[in-house]
Amino acid sequence: MTLTTLLEALERLDEAHLQMLELAAVKKDAIKTNQVDHLIQLLNKESKHMKLIEQLEDERMQAAYAFLQGVGIRSNLNLNLTELSRLVFDPEEKQQLLHMQRKLSGTLQRLQEANTLNQQLLEQALSYIDFSIESMSYYSETEATYHHPAGKTAGVQRSGLFDSRA
Repeated sequence: MTLTTLLEALERLDEAHLQMLELAAVKKDAIKTNQVDHLIQLLNKESKHMKLIEQLEDERMQAAYAFLQGVGIRSNLNLNLTELSRLVFDPEEKQQLLHMQRKLSGTLQRLQEANTLNQQLLEQALSYIDFSIESMSYYSETEATYHHPAGKTAGVQRSGLFDSRA
């Protein structure tokens, strides 16, 4: 069996990851602009793409097993692309396989960086929301309403949101 089926599976897998990378860029903008409804739609699209990627990964594994059987290896080894390239003796096919490996690896690296950035943006947004809620609920109900100065009892008076004694 030729390497063509495996290379085609790798190409489709790279294209699917590139689509995920585009979704990650759109998701970053949705996070920045606080578009929660759009973000939910994007997460649903990502979920569908992940199912597609799982199917493509299965196809890649089947193509790799078929290639192994084609070169005379009967076991179902789970070899990575570098190990598979050692079994390719045609220099042109070997070069194509290594090129696809570098291309897919680069796409996956960019996708990981985009996902890490989106995760950090979400954590910052949640921290800001938590801080806002905490600062709004800092004063007790009696401190937040007006009381006539003559009616105040002697007690601890806070002049601002932050305790300056700390």
